[in-house]
Amino acid sequence: MEEKQPSFILKVSKIISDFFNPLLSLFIFFLYMSVKNYSLKDSLLYFLPILLLVIVPVIIWLIWNVKTGRYTNMDVSNRVQRKTLYIFIAVCIIAYIAFNYIKNGYIDLVMVSILILLFALQISNFFIKSSMHTAFNIFVAALFYAINPITGLIWLGIAALVGITRIILKRHTPKEVFMGAFIAFIVSFIYLYCNIEFQH
Repeated sequence: MEEKQPSFILKVSKIISDFFNPLLSLFIFFLYMSVKNYSLKDSLLYFLPILLLVIVPVIIWLIWNVKTGRYTNMDVSNRVQRKTLYIFIAVCIIAYIAFNYIKNGYIDLVMVSILILLFALQISNFFIKSSMHTAFNIFVAALFYAINPITGLIWLGIAALVGITRIILKRHTPKEVFMGAFIAFIVSFIYLYCNIEFQH
């Protein structure tokens, strides 16, 4: 019997879902922000610690755990497996927040918000496997919105598309996608509110 080929919609959904994974979406934002707000030297000074303390360690952690069989896939779809991922990412973010505070003397609001989002997703994970892809892309939309509202709204459209792909790929149920979106909207609102307050 011939193996059924995945449909065009499934293939496109997989490309969208894989490309706009939480790490890459955050990477795009940090790259955009550092290029837009800083000179090349300053953007490297801002971006390199995030890359070396958060993004690279998390990628290595994911690859290592998938290779050793601790995680089923790079998405970490399994709720039980996901717990250790949340803890590891949180440790990396706390390390960066501490490093940034010691070096630059301020607490990075973006990273604190990501940490809050992560804890909220971790808590919800005990009850429902909220979509990390959807949650993080909605939060990235809020980060873009704080810099450029039009870019933020475009990214919100991307986040909605990502949420749909997670359902098409059967990685999440509609309920799990909506739960991820709900958590992200609350954290995004807090971030945008604090961002406006700090600017006044």
